Amino acid sequence: MHGPEAAGPGVRPPPTCPAHRPLIHGSPMTTHQTRWSQFLVLITVFFFWGFVAASNEILIPVFKNAFDLSQAQSQYVAVAFYVAYTVGSVIYFLTSRAIGADLLNRIGYKNGIAVGLLVSAVGTLLFYPAANAGSFGLMLSGLFIVGLGFSLQQIAANPLAIMMGDPATGAQRLTMAGGINNFGTTIGPLLVSLAIFGSVAAGGTEASIEAVKTPYLVLGAAFVLVALFLKFSSVPNRIDLEEVAAEEAEDASKLVHKGSALAYPQLVLGMLAIFVYVGVEVATIANLPAYLKLPVAQGGLGLDTSMIAPFVSLYWASLMIGRWAGAAGAFGAPPNVRLVLTLLLPYLAFGVFLAVNTIAGYAVADFLLYAAVIVVMVAATFASRGNPARMLLIFSLCGIAALLVGMLTTGMASVIAFISVGLFCSTMWPCIFALAITGLGRNTGQGSSLLVMMIMGGGLVSWLQGWLADVASIHVSFVVGVACFAYLAFYAARTPAILRRQGIDLDRLAAAAGH
Repeated sequence: MHGPEAAGPGVRPPPTCPAHRPLIHGSPMTTHQTRWSQFLVLITVFFFWGFVAASNEILIPVFKNAFDLSQAQSQYVAVAFYVAYTVGSVIYFLTSRAIGADLLNRIGYKNGIAVGLLVSAVGTLLFYPAANAGSFGLMLSGLFIVGLGFSLQQIAANPLAIMMGDPATGAQRLTMAGGINNFGTTIGPLLVSLAIFGSVAAGGTEASIEAVKTPYLVLGAAFVLVALFLKFSSVPNRIDLEEVAAEEAEDASKLVHKGSALAYPQLVLGMLAIFVYVGVEVATIANLPAYLKLPVAQGGLGLDTSMIAPFVSLYWASLMIGRWAGAAGAFGAPPNVRLVLTLLLPYLAFGVFLAVNTIAGYAVADFLLYAAVIVVMVAATFASRGNPARMLLIFSLCGIAALLVGMLTTGMASVIAFISVGLFCSTMWPCIFALAITGLGRNTGQGSSLLVMMIMGGGLVSWLQGWLADVASIHVSFVVGVACFAYLAFYAARTPAILRRQGIDLDRLAAAAGH
């Protein structure tokens, strides 16, 4: 058994000296050092998660037309993919209980990611017979297995990204990894749309179900190659979680040492926070294509399915924009350099969106004014001052405002407001994840699996919004997202007090990250 686990439940070995630092892969980790060579290898998997998740938003309207589905039925794509995360996490949890130890502590974090990649590769193989047979059920099965593999990857990769350096900058590192994730979400819809409809210049508007199999088979081959590359890389397989918890605490004597991750209120409340966060993020874009296709007289833009890709791309690029801004603090640069990076990186990310869509043949002139909306997100980033709870609160309130503006307007103004939800969702995952696993120590792996389990919110909340769109209207249905953001604001306001009782001061950690 690895590290402090051998000491027995509820017992943390005392630190050997005041200078003692967390251990990762058996080596001392200095407070302000991030292992960049290892970290850059790790974040390749974040790209794939984004590529597949965003591509689903192209599959939803395609499948809706091809299989004559209602709006709620079309959301089965999201349900199959995101509920797979829950099933995978339950399997992880039960397996850990059965073997009497956390599964990742037994097989290693790097090995867990590699196994997850191979499982996802199996899922992509199902797209070939599914496309040939025109089977909606088999398509959903393939997506489910891909998501099953992603669940194990997420359980291992998220805490590993947080702990590959100073705990004070863990949320920023995860934000940076999320920025790579959203590079995948930005180009994924464009490439999958190109595979299904052909080039924009050729005027392709008819969806070919059989064309779906090619990008997913290529993706499966990439999964296998990255699994092999990761297996033989220097990415650490083990991390000393108890010492990480001690490093986070202002007063280590106040740390609680429970036998189960569910005994920590920051985690239990964080599970629901992950559920509603992934829910609003996915539901907003999963239902936006239906809104874009509405006639202009009904508030939409009257677009064909083949022209939706750049709007989907901008939504996911918005998460990249926000995460690149939020990642500025992960570099350990002087304050004036971080200031410049926070201002520059989001517009660099916006430039990536403009470039890839221009290359894909789409007109981007109508999106240039989005640069003004980014100013609001940058201001919110500065206002958070590096505190994940404060950032979550501010961005939740901005998300509520964006949805209300979208619901109270029509046309392009409404569409831009709904798309800007991506900006305000951008840093929520790392904020929630970092808050929820702070102080968990040896329970971190279990806590991570429970958080990943709640990714099912992406499917269930999307279905709920689709159902409301069927019984009311697509415009009204976005109120579901308002309720989700309201809970996130509550979690952001409640968690700092919970952590202070455990000897953890978020403002102190944020200040430490700034030096």
